[in-house]
Amino acid sequence: MKGFQFKALTASAGQKPRFEQLLDIFLQLLTYTNGDAAEALDWMNQLDKQYQLTKDDYGMGDFIEDLKENGYLKENPVDGKFSLTGKTEQGIRKKSLEEIFGKLKKGGVGNHRTSKTGRGDEANAQTKPYQFGDALEHIDFAESIRQAQINRGALDFSLQENDLYLREADHKTQTSTVLMIDISHSMILYGEDRITPAKKVAMALSELITTRYPKDTLDIVVFGNDAWQVQIKDLPYLQVGPYHTNTVAGLELAMDLLRRRKNNNKQIFMITDGKPTCLKIGGKYYKNSFGLDRKVVNRCINLAAQCKKLNIPITTFMIADDPYLQSFVQEFTEMNHGKAYFANLDQLGGFLFKDFESGKSKSVY
Repeated sequence: MKGFQFKALTASAGQKPRFEQLLDIFLQLLTYTNGDAAEALDWMNQLDKQYQLTKDDYGMGDFIEDLKENGYLKENPVDGKFSLTGKTEQGIRKKSLEEIFGKLKKGGVGNHRTSKTGRGDEANAQTKPYQFGDALEHIDFAESIRQAQINRGALDFSLQENDLYLREADHKTQTSTVLMIDISHSMILYGEDRITPAKKVAMALSELITTRYPKDTLDIVVFGNDAWQVQIKDLPYLQVGPYHTNTVAGLELAMDLLRRRKNNNKQIFMITDGKPTCLKIGGKYYKNSFGLDRKVVNRCINLAAQCKKLNIPITTFMIADDPYLQSFVQEFTEMNHGKAYFANLDQLGGFLFKDFESGKSKSVY
């Protein structure tokens, strides 16, 4: 007679090693501390005192030593200050990708495939007769030999042009994306941290593109009183400044970056929580934070129209729901024929991902 043997379930069964558990927390905290390793470790010490993150056989000192040995932290030999390594910066991006785009990894989505067949980048299971001008690297020799045997028999074997068959190829589009992030002071006003979710989305998108869509390009632009480009490695360190919102400067820089890209498919994603309030005219700033200033708004609308002529759709992610802001976004979006989402902070990543993935059906000829 068969039976079952029961064993006690221990909390440690199937768990990550202690170092990896603490590393997950550390990488999360680094996003909130703008990449300040010392502050993140101080927060971990406070959490350890309150929630007993470490055990008697593995303390915070052991964790810090493991961070250094595994290449996550560098210690300045002169002043003892910690700084992040490239490995840590990539770890933060991967953590953001897992958090925001976890469903993508489970779904195994392909690389910007289209429904078109023919000459392309990746062979599939379908075959077709060879036609003059087809790419020879896609010839299916097994199928071609089989066709030659059918046409002339195995005893008098010869391979001729009309025997050749090719595997169909799926074409992959290449997309150039500019992600604009608002770093004006309103992104941390009223006790709500809006910049951290925006940074997480940017890090997740950058990791997604560099690992799953390597032929795509991503440029990141931040805008306050002015606009400037930042590198992917700079994302954990982004901070909000005492800035107004110069959306015009951000759009102009985004358009300039996209002009240099050779891809046919181009797009702009803009994450903001407020209305445009600033322009730079000559060497001086024109600022007005009260209401919707038509002088500023009209410049934004004109740029939206220019992007439409250049076939550059703009998708706006507005993390605010004021009625007068909705009217501006609606006017801006209609002029560009783009898209707009009024997303809360929890929805931001999901909305951006869905919109990015929807562009995969575009064709490049």
